[in-house]
Amino acid sequence: MAGKNYLDLKAEIWDTGKCAACGACVAVCPADAIYFELGRDSTHPLNSGYCKDVNDGVPCGACYEVCPRIDTPSSEVLGEYIDIVSAKSGIDVPRKQSGGAVTAILTNALEQGMIDAIVTVVEDPWTLRPSSAVITSSEVLVHHAGSRYNWWVPLVASLKEAVITKKYTNIAVVGVPCVMQAVSKMRKSEMDLLRPFRKYIRLAVGLFCTETFDYEKLVQDKLIAERHIDPLDIMHFDVKGKLEITLKDGNMTIISLKEVEDCVRPGCHICTDLTALDADISAGSIGSAQGYTTLIIRNPVGKQFVDNAVRNGKLSLENDVNLELVEKLSSKKLERMPEE
Repeated sequence: MAGKNYLDLKAEIWDTGKCAACGACVAVCPADAIYFELGRDSTHPLNSGYCKDVNDGVPCGACYEVCPRIDTPSSEVLGEYIDIVSAKSGIDVPRKQSGGAVTAILTNALEQGMIDAIVTVVEDPWTLRPSSAVITSSEVLVHHAGSRYNWWVPLVASLKEAVITKKYTNIAVVGVPCVMQAVSKMRKSEMDLLRPFRKYIRLAVGLFCTETFDYEKLVQDKLIAERHIDPLDIMHFDVKGKLEITLKDGNMTIISLKEVEDCVRPGCHICTDLTALDADISAGSIGSAQGYTTLIIRNPVGKQFVDNAVRNGKLSLENDVNLELVEKLSSKKLERMPEE
């Protein structure tokens, strides 16, 4: 990426509607010149008008280096993996999204000292508005279990707080596929500016994702205004070829994805990755029975974290996964692959 800087990123990604709005460029900018002005139209970050490379001639390009949309979209269905299992938490996770497996793995890792911080999504208890945060307590982690990753936040931006500001040295990142792509680029880069991120990100947990939604448009416009659904009444929010909203009284509302198409983040329309191919562990409800999580254990790092959670009674595994369903929906998302 020699010679590339924020102007190239803006021209190639921001201005062309390709931005995933993951926040990676915000995290790695050494001048803190890239930021999000959160709101209904935050389709990409903004720049303060300063760039070390452009203004001072100091080589940088960190923002371009970590952008997940620079590369050609993946054409793989499931990617590389060691094992695919159905998992369930061995601890009580009151607000778990499916089997609570991700929360169980991370809780165990925190308690065992395998990680010291988690960059993840949390939500406001009153409005359910999502945001990214750095969590260091298993109690706080369990409290925020089930936070709705289908709602967009620039999650990777919080890595700056975890790595640079608070200087945690064993960090787990939990996020959707574009987040995993950015994290993978950080971990593989030889750029000196990215050394702290490369060194201190220990675990990447990817979540199955068809697309993410704009909170304001989906909640305020579609759920509250049109369907009179109070966000506080929502127990689960899931996307499996359709939008499934389970309420606390047990009732379920199903909305076709076509009906909420205008709520989907613009950058999602070119994403072909359903199962977070670049993660150490991928997780989602697709392919497993109700109350279980499908885990795709992709490499020895992921296997170490899963095995440790099982040994400590935090996680139980089964082999009953409907792999055909996972492959079917993965292939469906690959239809977004742009023509040459």
